[in-house]
Amino acid sequence: MGSQIRKTPVGTAVEPAAEASALGPEIMNMMEQGILVWSADAICEFHNSRLFRVLELGARDICVGMPREQFRKRAIARGEMALENAEYSAAQIAAGLPYAFDRHLPSGRVVLTSGRPMRGGGYVVTFTDVTEARRAAKDLVRAKQEAETAERMARDVLSAERARREESRLLGQLDEWLQSAKSLDELFMIVTKFMARLLPGSKGELYIYSNSRDALDGLCNWNTRDLHSAIAADSCWALRRGRTYEYDAKELCFMCDHVEAHSHGVPVAEYICVPIMAHGDTVGLLHIRFEVADETAAHMADAGQFAIRCGEHISMAIANVKLRDELHDQSIRDPLTGMFNRRYFMETMRREIAAASRRGTEFGLISFDADHFKTFNDNHGHDAGDAVLRAIGERLRLILTSGEVACRIGGEEFAVLVPNASIEVTRNVAETLCLGVADMQVRYLDGHLPRVTISAGVASYPQGGHQPQVLLKTADEALYRAKGAGRNCVR
Repeated sequence: MGSQIRKTPVGTAVEPAAEASALGPEIMNMMEQGILVWSADAICEFHNSRLFRVLELGARDICVGMPREQFRKRAIARGEMALENAEYSAAQIAAGLPYAFDRHLPSGRVVLTSGRPMRGGGYVVTFTDVTEARRAAKDLVRAKQEAETAERMARDVLSAERARREESRLLGQLDEWLQSAKSLDELFMIVTKFMARLLPGSKGELYIYSNSRDALDGLCNWNTRDLHSAIAADSCWALRRGRTYEYDAKELCFMCDHVEAHSHGVPVAEYICVPIMAHGDTVGLLHIRFEVADETAAHMADAGQFAIRCGEHISMAIANVKLRDELHDQSIRDPLTGMFNRRYFMETMRREIAAASRRGTEFGLISFDADHFKTFNDNHGHDAGDAVLRAIGERLRLILTSGEVACRIGGEEFAVLVPNASIEVTRNVAETLCLGVADMQVRYLDGHLPRVTISAGVASYPQGGHQPQVLLKTADEALYRAKGAGRNCVR
């Protein structure tokens, strides 16, 4: 497409069109883009020299007169032009429409190929190196994705931290109330109220081992009526395995017998059993059920872990209450007979005097001891004497079933408080005790000990005194009269 530059005499102006025609190829070669012109019949009419550098071509790869199809096949063979791009550009050319796509050269460079139709049916195609632009765009996309990922992670961390703080707050409230419980019954009431609030989508029960350790008694529950009165110790996988057990119907799990025994009305999709521990010993079981559809079961991990933490806090509270009860019981009980001791009995009398004074009622007091007990110890030994005292305690527990409070004052001396009783009713209770003790047979070693009798003195409030010491002294004086009357009687 080169043109001849005509020489003209000096002073003669060169025609602008001729000057532009002479400068056209030079300008095309100076451009940063590769340029290729196809004729209407798809033959190369022109290309600039920049085309070789942009497309990394040799002299044989493109020349004037080469058919477009041959150039396209070579580009496909080199791997720089995808087959779908070849088909796409061919379709656009057939329709007389512009097209654009990226070529990926073997060196890794990216070249934007843009074709525009010309009047007369030909096409002019430009090839622009966009490697840095595409890399920058990818970097921008990657940076945006990384920023979004970091933001999402930050939101997740913040959400988890908020959830952790809320869990800590709720567990702190639970702890505060549990530690304030003055008895196990009150503690179980707190568990019922709090668990329904802490895990509103759950249903649960709390079981505690019976004294015999062969079963667990159902003591409290929330959001359900499925509380067993008792369950067998071997009916739960958590108790049998000694650790928390999570059941999920979608996993390889086996349902506990105590859960299978319930008729829930709906399939149990998942539940958790948490052993309740106190001072290293298993004292009970916390069972929490999650009745949810499969598509909403994703909450199990968080709810399950929170339930485990609740179980741990409840375990510590039960352990503390049990320890407190044990220490308190030891402080108010006589270690030999298991009866209340003198300190507890005097406190009980003070409370009863205050209550009777407010109500304007009366109550009775019995003071008794074993007859000839010193002689009994001398003849049979102190171990035999201890056996007699334990037997008297057992007999009192069998006879006194109407709210009476019995204690061992010390040695062989005992006292019984009979609430809301007249002196006559109190005397009848004392005579029943005399008959009951006299009827005992105390087994010791390989035989039975001699018959034991008691002497009893009876007093009543307010006639016998208004202070515990005075009332007890009045009953003791009556006891001495019983001994003076020949023993084994009531005065």
